[in-house]
Amino acid sequence: MKRTQVLTIVLLALFVVVAACKKEAEAPKVEEGPAPAATTAAIDPATAATVTGKVVFKGTPPRRNRIRMDAEPNCVAIHKQPIYGEEVVVNDNNTLRYVFIYVKEGLGDRSFPSPAQPAVLDQKGCMYIPHVAGVMVNQELHVLNSDPTTHNIHPVPVNNREKNVSMPPGAEKLVFTFPREEVLIPVKCNVHPWMKSYIGVLRHPFFAVTGADGSFTIKGLPPGEYVIEAWHEKYGATEQKLTLATKETKTIEFTFTGAGGD
Repeated sequence: MKRTQVLTIVLLALFVVVAACKKEAEAPKVEEGPAPAATTAAIDPATAATVTGKVVFKGTPPRRNRIRMDAEPNCVAIHKQPIYGEEVVVNDNNTLRYVFIYVKEGLGDRSFPSPAQPAVLDQKGCMYIPHVAGVMVNQELHVLNSDPTTHNIHPVPVNNREKNVSMPPGAEKLVFTFPREEVLIPVKCNVHPWMKSYIGVLRHPFFAVTGADGSFTIKGLPPGEYVIEAWHEKYGATEQKLTLATKETKTIEFTFTGAGGD
């Protein structure tokens, strides 16, 4: 093959490569990124249903342990009356306080925005207030120290990251968030071992905590079939299935049994 023919072939090959590169460069690029988040229809308030009820305690209420704060004079000075543990609190009407009630199943793939309003956990009187609380995933939890002594906030989760932070008197609030569901996260104070609390983290707003009359109310649920669970730190969890019709209010009752119960 002559030298001119070889040169011609090489030039033609170079031309093809350059043209291909130019075409590729002119082609519009497709930006890669996460797929659009799935959206779900908003719950129509005109059709929303409600679950209400109470948690009954059956049996002999256990004696509540008196909390001894003698090692911390600042804590002793705050209380004029004896303080008792909150592990099991049976109300005067034989209902149980501090039971976490929540929708365990039935919401499907519905998504709910985290509230802009923070939840609050205070350290007051050398106790955590409230003893049991709920937040949504990524909702801010503001932790306060209203006492004249140093405290320590120490959530011990399984699905979320563990934190352990000291709070001297007058400290700025701590802001915690939990990115994953968890029922429930125990919270302790390494300085004062009697201080305990529990935080439930859910991806929806349908939860409640029983109070001084043992009752609860969960509003705004879309009609459907649900599993409702009641969780207590000592007696564990129990659940019920129910079906809610449009605008229906349904009353259910949970029972936890202590010593002496049938």
